[in-house]
Amino acid sequence: MAKKVVFIDTVHPVLWDRLSAAGYNCIDATELKKEECVTQVTDATGLVIRSRFPMDEAFLKHATELSFIARSGAGMENIDISYCEKRGIHLHNAPEGNRNAVAEHALGMLLSLFNHLKKGDLEIRKGIWDREGNRGIELDGKTVGIIGYGNNGAAFAKKLRGFDVEVLAYDKYKTGFGDAFVKESSMEEIQAKADVLSLHIPQNEETKFWVDTAFINAFAKAFYLINLSRGKIVRTSALRKALNEGQILGACLDVLEFEKASFENIFSSDMPDDFKFLLESDKVLLSPHVGGWTHESYFKLSDVLADKILGEG
Repeated sequence: MAKKVVFIDTVHPVLWDRLSAAGYNCIDATELKKEECVTQVTDATGLVIRSRFPMDEAFLKHATELSFIARSGAGMENIDISYCEKRGIHLHNAPEGNRNAVAEHALGMLLSLFNHLKKGDLEIRKGIWDREGNRGIELDGKTVGIIGYGNNGAAFAKKLRGFDVEVLAYDKYKTGFGDAFVKESSMEEIQAKADVLSLHIPQNEETKFWVDTAFINAFAKAFYLINLSRGKIVRTSALRKALNEGQILGACLDVLEFEKASFENIFSSDMPDDFKFLLESDKVLLSPHVGGWTHESYFKLSDVLADKILGEG
């Protein structure tokens, strides 16, 4: 009997095609409600997910034959990892698939913020020709601090090689990665030297709201913040305070504290004041959690997952 894989979220069809060719029975549950998915997973060998709903014990206990969960993306915070470890359920993610997209997006946001590209474009469209008000600053000569030197952090460092910048990187769980282009550093050195700080770490109990007022005030210089990791790593009230006081000069945010499982529902009538501040601030550049979501990465995410699933057998 063919092993059953239930696709709970929509991903690039290459994953379906490659698993089907290998003899798996692929089931499309992308349009089913959560309760309906429960009936589909009872005899499933694998699940393919993104972020539609949490993979918690209450849901996974119904999947008694489950061998693996494949997450199209890098973050695993919507999966009960400890429960899966107890059950022996293998977890696959695909940070290799979107690391280049994240790195290019981070660099694009930073250069756009430095050169007021959004502001200048909007003003010209309104008939305003303000050269002095849109005078930019250069990345050249700056010190860029990267926290988290996994797939995404390393890819961002690689993109910075064409600029005359000093790149410092800190990773609590990794050593020995320094080379001619990046200096392996301590958190203290980054806080002493960074002009730009880029976050590339997962969201977990340790990192949730890690970037708060105390964290920000530990930096010797005012700096620019880039966050393409997870929104709840940065406490927005602390970011708002730092922007108002000049400790943070500007922020590039692809992710927000206020995101919900279905990202489109982030806007509501009871929008928090801190979120309204971000929307109105010309010191903040926003994008809708698409840093790793290019046409190329959409394919690569699924292709990487197929490699991992089929390689495991």
